[in-house]
Amino acid sequence: MNKERTSCRILNRDAIKYFAMFAMLLNHIANVFLTPGTLLAELFLDIGYFTAITMCYFMVEGYRYTRSKKKYGMRLFLFALLSQFPFSFAFHHGGLSMIYTLFVCFLILVVREKIENKALRNLLVVFLVLATAVGDWPFFAAVFVIMFDIAGDDTKKFWQTYLVGIIGFGLLNFMSYVTQFSVIKAVVCAAGACLGMLASGLTIRYLYNGKRAAHGQNISKWFFYIFYPAHLLVLGMIDTMT
Repeated sequence: MNKERTSCRILNRDAIKYFAMFAMLLNHIANVFLTPGTLLAELFLDIGYFTAITMCYFMVEGYRYTRSKKKYGMRLFLFALLSQFPFSFAFHHGGLSMIYTLFVCFLILVVREKIENKALRNLLVVFLVLATAVGDWPFFAAVFVIMFDIAGDDTKKFWQTYLVGIIGFGLLNFMSYVTQFSVIKAVVCAAGACLGMLASGLTIRYLYNGKRAAHGQNISKWFFYIFYPAHLLVLGMIDTMT
């Protein structure tokens, strides 16, 4: 039984992250170029919802195992700054990027680890969760990170995190869709929006082997940081030329 489970775990962390980057690209293509409500737009959006919760999971894991939390935080802060113009350029709004949100989530993990006074720790965590309101994936990403941090290696709590995400995100999408479409179409679209999250949970729980790629780890690490602002900049440039 255990051998069968092990044989299914064929994906390392980097492979899953590469797919997450591709899924995010499809989501952003839909947001920038495709007509909302069309089948292709909804498909690309739904695939892209794989990415945010996956990156939150790996943020918690990365925080737990990184050799230098200081360098980890500095990289997030630097790329939050570098990503802001491409993010605003591509999406034409004044919010802050997902890297900003992940940086705030990193600070939440620091507070949860370092602050011993419970009242102060909880107050700071609430403040930081609220600080994600101006970023991409507001509140949701922070809640995912907190719940993954609490879950640790507990399978039941792992799935509780995904259940909260799927229900919350599904309801939020339904409330958005029902103002545009019929109730039945709103339910279908909202359910579709949850499939990316479900795929993330299934991939991590049943296919992830808990390892990094055997080769090219530094290349992969910097690729994941650079890809975010780079692809947004390219999308924004294409959008201005069409």
